Amino acid sequence: MSIVYLEADSLPEAWERSLVMLSEKGVVIETEYNERSIDAPAVIVVRNPFSEPRIHLKGIVAGSLKGLFEYVDEIIHGIHDYLVEKFGYTYHERLFAYRLPDGRIVNQIEKIVEKLRKTPYTRRAQAITWQPWKDLETEHPPCLQRIWFRVIDGKLVMHIHMRSNDAFKAAFMNMYAFTELQRFVANELGVEPGRYIHIADSYHVYERDWKWFEKFVEQAKSGELKRFWKTTEEFKKIAKV
Repeated sequence: MSIVYLEADSLPEAWERSLVMLSEKGVVIETEYNERSIDAPAVIVVRNPFSEPRIHLKGIVAGSLKGLFEYVDEIIHGIHDYLVEKFGYTYHERLFAYRLPDGRIVNQIEKIVEKLRKTPYTRRAQAITWQPWKDLETEHPPCLQRIWFRVIDGKLVMHIHMRSNDAFKAAFMNMYAFTELQRFVANELGVEPGRYIHIADSYHVYERDWKWFEKFVEQAKSGELKRFWKTTEEFKKIAKV
């Protein structure tokens, strides 16, 4: 199996090119949902994740355009933590309030900020989501597995590790929200955010979406989709935020 590997300057460019490359390098693999997928490992490097235009309208699949910002608030501010008992987890709960088997709570992001303030070059500033005593048995465990931070040349870099990532219907929103978390931690440290690396063990598109995926790739290759790249200010006007 080939690997989707690319470097890009912006989030919209990175996401678009990753889908084109997935269409070329991915292989068909069965899934546990009785459906096939086009699948490949992926390493996506975004050199300037906050460069504008920063938003790809085709990547927002939250039901409404405002859903992109709600997703950010879910991860950073925990607006959906009240659903943890129902769904088993939220990313905010696992990152900011990781519950150990003995009941103790660990705010991993807070500890990461403390560690980076003391030792910006540390290799140990990471947060995890996986809870093997729960997640090995659940039907829908977290896709995000680990976040790694480091300050390099005065900027906070962040690496995201996903065990599974729906490339077509989730990846752009994941990238956008995770980079907002990167900005949040950078602000806590008083530094600028730097490079962002998105790593997925399974970067895939489900069979139900293949027709739309094929059309998307054709439009991306032709350059037609660049009209859906929007600056943050343009997007706020469109979303009426």
